[in-house]
Amino acid sequence: MYFEMQNIILILKIKALALHMRIFTEQRLKEYIQERPETRTALQEWATIVKRSEWKCFADVKATFGSVDNVGNQHYVFNILGNHFRLVVVIKFTIHFVYIRFIGTHEEYDKIDCRNI
Repeated sequence: MYFEMQNIILILKIKALALHMRIFTEQRLKEYIQERPETRTALQEWATIVKRSEWKCFADVKATFGSVDNVGNQHYVFNILGNHFRLVVVIKFTIHFVYIRFIGTHEEYDKIDCRNI
């Protein structure tokens, strides 16, 4: 009986975690923070919020981050540090994955095709 209860608790914890968004290539955030230390607080805060979120659609993302833009092809652009930096991600809502595709200054962002990066 004890082991059955422990298994049930474990399954419930796994299911609860599965609802939250998971960030892939989070190492890119860490590397960018090393390059641009002024982004540390903003990017860490962004990652913390994302990992606690349970987004099911763009409206959920927009409710969390009011300035996010849907640029098509499942790509979304976040303003970081008052729009001085841009973060482009691909969000797969059905599997709760957020893929980091680009982090850079607004000037660097203007040189990329954010829909296909």
